[in-house]
Amino acid sequence: MSLVSVFGLGYVGNVSAACLAKAGHDVIGVDVNPNKVDLIQAGKPTVVEAGLEELVRCAVSTGKLQATTEAVLAIQKSDVSLVCVGTPPNGNGSLDLTIVERVCHQIGSALRNHPKKHTVVIRSTVLPGSTDEVMIPTLERASGRRVGEDLSVCVNPEFLREGSSVKDFHSPPFTLIGANDESSAAAVAALYNSIDATTHVTTLRTAEMVKYVCNGFHAVKIGFANEIGNLCKALDVDSHEVMRIFCEDRKLNISPAYLQPGFAFGGSCLPKDLRALVYKARRLDFDPPILSAALESNRKQIDRAYDMVMANGRKRVGVLGLSFKAGTDDLRESPMVALTERLIGKGLQVLIYDRYVSQAHVVGANREFIEREIPHIWSLMRPSIEQVLGDSDVVVVGNRTPEFGRISAQLRKDQVVIDLVRAFDGARSGGTYEGICW
Repeated sequence: MSLVSVFGLGYVGNVSAACLAKAGHDVIGVDVNPNKVDLIQAGKPTVVEAGLEELVRCAVSTGKLQATTEAVLAIQKSDVSLVCVGTPPNGNGSLDLTIVERVCHQIGSALRNHPKKHTVVIRSTVLPGSTDEVMIPTLERASGRRVGEDLSVCVNPEFLREGSSVKDFHSPPFTLIGANDESSAAAVAALYNSIDATTHVTTLRTAEMVKYVCNGFHAVKIGFANEIGNLCKALDVDSHEVMRIFCEDRKLNISPAYLQPGFAFGGSCLPKDLRALVYKARRLDFDPPILSAALESNRKQIDRAYDMVMANGRKRVGVLGLSFKAGTDDLRESPMVALTERLIGKGLQVLIYDRYVSQAHVVGANREFIEREIPHIWSLMRPSIEQVLGDSDVVVVGNRTPEFGRISAQLRKDQVVIDLVRAFDGARSGGTYEGICW
């Protein structure tokens, strides 16, 4: 079991300290507020939370949890320190890291006279880069140590919801540890040996970012559900019944589907249906900002791809994949068609290869769309990848057709590859590679 100090006895700190003590670790809480320290010492929690009062009382009575205002004393009694202090917002939306920085300075100063190696764990919610740029330099200056030698720094975001935080601590979606080396990660992972959850060890910045992605998505989900609810009410539809059925779909709706960063969405369904939904809402005098913003965000992703191509300053562009999805010939509202049209409009020489798009075989509404909107596209099509690569300086990969991920060996060193779909899963040997959002 570990000897743990927890800096900050607010919501996250108190819950973390009590739950770690229950798991058998010896925990000492640290806070500048003597009232919080006195509460813990008296066996009482500093916040109201279901199940927390009993945890604190039991942990203090068995000697597994104590509290102090003295950082030096806590460091002397611990091998691992958890930083759980607040990161309040500034007026412009940025984070105020003053408290975190102050705590890191206190820990660092206390480590100057501490002979053993120490692991500092940032559990506070901080933006990517904060640990590298603020916390680590502060700790190193104050302690006279260097990270990677006798000092380790990790990021261990919490996923605790108010009202169910004790339950969430013992049953998290996963344990997330950002670390620079395996031994540091192992020291943090040991704190959670009693918890049945998958442990992900990643970089400091990735761990910091995952926390924000989770909260951002939760906020979007709430806003989305509310917009659907408002629209349902206006249409005299039971919104809760709609969303109950919606959530039954674990293959597409509540799943990893559509959550891979890449290019814009397209096809004959998503753009059309989203516009129709927004139109209907506005006809009912309701403005759905999240649904509306999805269309604008999609357009800007096409803008981003266009800017990437134009930034190279080269005139010959090869497009691999014109349909909006691999394995289909549907060009209706394909973002690749929109991108190609803009490039042609700027005077670039564009060649296209898509094995699924053939003038001889495209029929129905798809053919009508092509003949009406982009009849000239056929003159740009080539029957092989080799012909497109041979006459292109910039190669744009537009969908995940498997053969596109195998072109690396055919590329010239002077060619630029702009990958919009993460087509290359393995090593790349030729050309200069750029991913649209990686």
